[in-house]
Amino acid sequence: MDIYVGNLSYATTDQRLQQAFEQFGKVTSARVVTDRETGRSKGFGFVQMPDRGEATKAIEGMNGADLDGRSLRVNESQPRPRSGGSNRGGRW
Repeated sequence: MDIYVGNLSYATTDQRLQQAFEQFGKVTSARVVTDRETGRSKGFGFVQMPDRGEATKAIEGMNGADLDGRSLRVNESQPRPRSGGSNRGGRW
């Protein structure tokens, strides 16, 4: 299951995020999203956990929890909506 983690401290690292979620089970990846140009954290990230039951417990346990001085917002990641931009060169 992919988990969205919001309201991260700008100081939180991938490793710190992974450690926080490992208390609930196996974590296959943890990534803090960073700005491409500056390399600075955007304040959110994603955690992947292969076991749905463990992931659900992690969401319940970490939502509202304090990590590096910030109260986290944690939920199941939703697919990114497709942009409804122009249909360049295509037919309507």
